[in-house]
Amino acid sequence: MVTVATPSGETEPTRQQTPQQLPPTAPPTTPIKTPPVTTTPAAPKKLRPTRISGTWVAILVAIVVLIFLLIFILQNGNDSTIHFLWGQSTLPLGVALLFAAIGGAVLVAVVGAARIMQLRRQAKRVEADRVLPTGRPGTSAPARRES
Repeated sequence: MVTVATPSGETEPTRQQTPQQLPPTAPPTTPIKTPPVTTTPAAPKKLRPTRISGTWVAILVAIVVLIFLLIFILQNGNDSTIHFLWGQSTLPLGVALLFAAIGGAVLVAVVGAARIMQLRRQAKRVEADRVLPTGRPGTSAPARRES
């Protein structure tokens, strides 16, 4: 501890500044060394799958499904009586189930086709609303929303 005299003649003890109390100083500036840029051979570009390759995959999957379906029909060859509305028929069980699956697929296709036609009509209306009477496209009419 150090004593310091004041103008009135009194002495006051003061603390010495320790290195922890010194004001912070800016760190020395040294150039940042960057690693050298090395050129590596470019990796070969990965080819994107095409529609034809997707078609081949779909055909192979369909062939496997048909083979399993054929095995199912051959193993379930026992005759069963099918009642539908007012009719009655005797068919092998595998064939009857195949007809049921085909009927379900047709039903789904009809509903899907109806929805696609609805969306196409809606898209045509929106496009017609955007075209001005002069034949030029415009943005004055907001798009209609149809559920």
